[in-house]
Amino acid sequence: MPIIVRLLTAGMSLLCTGTALAQSDPPPSPVEVVEAQMTVLAPNLEIPGTVVSRNDARLAAEVQGRLSWIAEIGARVDEGERVAKIEDTYLRLQKAEFEGIIARDRSQRDFLGREVGRLRTLARDNIAAKNQLDQTEADLASATSELTIGTARLQQIEVQLAKTQINAPFPGIVTERLLSPGEYTSPGDPVIRLVQPDALEVVARAPLGSLNYVTEGNVLEVRSDRYKGTGSVRTIVPFGDGRSHLFELRVTLPAEPWRVGQSVRLSVPNAEPIEVLAVPRDALVLRREGTSVYRILEDQTAERVSVTTGLGAGGMIQVTGGLVPGDRVVVRGAERLRAGQQVSIAAQAADAEDNSDTNGS
Repeated sequence: MPIIVRLLTAGMSLLCTGTALAQSDPPPSPVEVVEAQMTVLAPNLEIPGTVVSRNDARLAAEVQGRLSWIAEIGARVDEGERVAKIEDTYLRLQKAEFEGIIARDRSQRDFLGREVGRLRTLARDNIAAKNQLDQTEADLASATSELTIGTARLQQIEVQLAKTQINAPFPGIVTERLLSPGEYTSPGDPVIRLVQPDALEVVARAPLGSLNYVTEGNVLEVRSDRYKGTGSVRTIVPFGDGRSHLFELRVTLPAEPWRVGQSVRLSVPNAEPIEVLAVPRDALVLRREGTSVYRILEDQTAERVSVTTGLGAGGMIQVTGGLVPGDRVVVRGAERLRAGQQVSIAAQAADAEDNSDTNGS
């Protein structure tokens, strides 16, 4: 019997200890906070865009012939560097032929020039020499014309010879071989595709309603699934399609981390900027019963405040409800909080905008 009493006593003691532990408050939850503040936000519209290179060319042959060499796909070339070569044996033979013709015509012209000089001296006293002078002067003029024609033809051959070598008009990467060595080309046939990877821009089409709020030089936000950055509006094509009511934007991008062909989202203003009470998007707690934020009171406890969201721009979003400017709201750790819980502030951003930039990057 005493053993049973001792066991019952020990069980009651453990039960009381567990109840006391269950009733004790949990330790303060670490959170990061920022202050809600009045911020000027511009209503933005996200539109799809594509990263392209401003220099993307399909280089074509300018003379006919058999393709003897072409650069490999992936090769990096400098401006002026050879990327393809067309067989030039026939043109080199033509060049040699015309060089011989020109040498002959130059020799004939020089001879006739000396002969005209001699006959002019004789023609002062000799009628027969005067007639011969007239004929020689005519032959000299003809020889001079033949030399001019031969020189022009030689220059044409030299131009064609130069065109048998296709050179890069800008520094870039060979992305496609449209013909292979041994194939025959004609003038205008595309041979190779060259893309400059560090001359990038976004091509996007925005609603005509945004045209009044975008100007050349504006800095717009650009993001993809993995990256986020900004670009500068290079040009606007202010002519919309009659059916789609869209106009084209060209936004210059840095070379990194973007790639040609990448799909991105471009944030374009579609209304005048307005001043609103805003918090970082990370402060929002989205639950089935509605959207809320956790406000930190003076006694370091969390208070749940229901809010209604409005205008958003970047990492900031307008809120209306029980918040006022200067209220501290949780941006990290809110998912673990409950109303009335004690918190310990691990970090407080200097301002909400800096915090939103950090979250978005």
